[in-house]
Amino acid sequence: MPLPIGGKTPWPPRQLQPVQARVGTWSAWYSGDPDQLSSVYGGQIGTDPGNTGFFASQQGGYPRGGMAGFFSRMWWGRRTPQGEQRSKLHIPIAGDIAATSANLLFSEPPTITVEAEKTQARLDKLTRRLKTALLEAAEVQAALGGVYLRVCWDKVQRPDGPWISAVHADAAVPEWCYDSLGAVTFWRIVDQDADVVWRHLERHEPGAIAHGLYKGSPDTLGTRMALEDHPATADLVDEQMLPGDIVPTGVDRLTAVYVPNMRPNRLWRANPAAAYLGRSDYAGIEGPMDQLDEVWSSWMRDIRLGKGRAVVPENYLDSNGPGRGARWEADREVYETLNMLPQPGGPVQLEVVQFAIRVEEHSRTATELLARIVSDAGYSLQSFGMDSATAATATEVNSRDRKSETTRGRKQEYWRPELAEILETLQLVDATQFGSGITAEEPDVEWPDAATQDPESMARTLQLLQAAEAASTRTKVQMLHPDWDEQQIDDEVAAIRDEQGASTADPIEVASQIAATGTVGPPEPTSVEVDPQGDPVGR
Repeated sequence: MPLPIGGKTPWPPRQLQPVQARVGTWSAWYSGDPDQLSSVYGGQIGTDPGNTGFFASQQGGYPRGGMAGFFSRMWWGRRTPQGEQRSKLHIPIAGDIAATSANLLFSEPPTITVEAEKTQARLDKLTRRLKTALLEAAEVQAALGGVYLRVCWDKVQRPDGPWISAVHADAAVPEWCYDSLGAVTFWRIVDQDADVVWRHLERHEPGAIAHGLYKGSPDTLGTRMALEDHPATADLVDEQMLPGDIVPTGVDRLTAVYVPNMRPNRLWRANPAAAYLGRSDYAGIEGPMDQLDEVWSSWMRDIRLGKGRAVVPENYLDSNGPGRGARWEADREVYETLNMLPQPGGPVQLEVVQFAIRVEEHSRTATELLARIVSDAGYSLQSFGMDSATAATATEVNSRDRKSETTRGRKQEYWRPELAEILETLQLVDATQFGSGITAEEPDVEWPDAATQDPESMARTLQLLQAAEAASTRTKVQMLHPDWDEQQIDDEVAAIRDEQGASTADPIEVASQIAATGTVGPPEPTSVEVDPQGDPVGR
């Protein structure tokens, strides 16, 4: 399927518009920007009460019914009363969830290995910057429901080889072959001026990448232009490009993969264009996150009102001059004597109003909402620092973080095959486009353990094993260094025996031999009498 011809072709395609709307909502939560949240839910943007969101009418009201009515009932969809400044505050818990997901997956990057030494050396060089790309990809994946990885190369800017970059889920139009990615079109807006929008489309299919530049409107692709017509795409043109702005990749596979965040997708099960997309960590918790912001804003409102206010008669105010009104400095802490005429026989007419600051009620409500949000997103409270800071063993840490570890394990199973595939594709592109001469292999991708035993606890464990004579030197070295290979372990065991002046025999092995033979070392040879034919005879 080639690139679209343009014209009045809607973009994004109609079948993906409901998906883009929902992903746009998750994107607003991920951004942590109050203006984006207000825009998505139809609330007031900025401090201008007349500036309303997408679902607000020209009169500032909300259409009733449907999705617009639902959004207007969200706290972020409510407008600030006329004449008041917007005081809505936002707690960026959505961003924390996405960052925590990325840290659980790639704060300690996986080990990527192949069998051939030459290929391993080249792969190590090509993946020097891979960790940062994976951290970005995993964070966006958690927020938007999935992420794409693609192989890129530019022989002028980066002549040392190809690399892997992340593409966000709201900038791609996938095409599925059963539950696998058959092709994908990445797109970006390279320029926008009023109602004129320039888009660059990049379609990946097995063996080729097609580029297209379109000049259209916010809703349609418009006319297809030459790549040289805009500076953002002019550099893509080179001598390898075939007619139709097609770049042959030299490999017989797709140069992009899709990594879902979590499946199944509960929202789009019946939409063939979106059924195999992943679901966001935010799916189903938008309401609690909205309520958390409402509680936080209410708490801060109590603090503002709790400063106290003085109610005074009009003649107590400071005049601004004839026809210019009067003022009362409510935030002054010390007041000079007022020049006024009190009522005969009456007290000074000044009343101070002090509202209560409901700290305990707000704190408990916010804590309960945070706990519910984190749990429903699939994580343990401890992953967000919401538990006691007392010291714990590795076993206790694993027990407390079990929910986070379960989520991490599920996501790793989505990452493992796709990461191995794109890394093999990276090697193939390197061999064909850069002449590296390596033989591409599908690598093994293994993650380190999430929690490791602290050195003090490990030392006590090894000491107890030594005292009980329950483990050999080799076993103890393996326990202390689980990431070492066989040669490293053998070298360490030999070094320990040399330093201790011990025999090459392990103490446990020696004890076993004594119990079996009554002596240490190989058994002494016994003399056997033989007859002239060489057969043994009894003695």
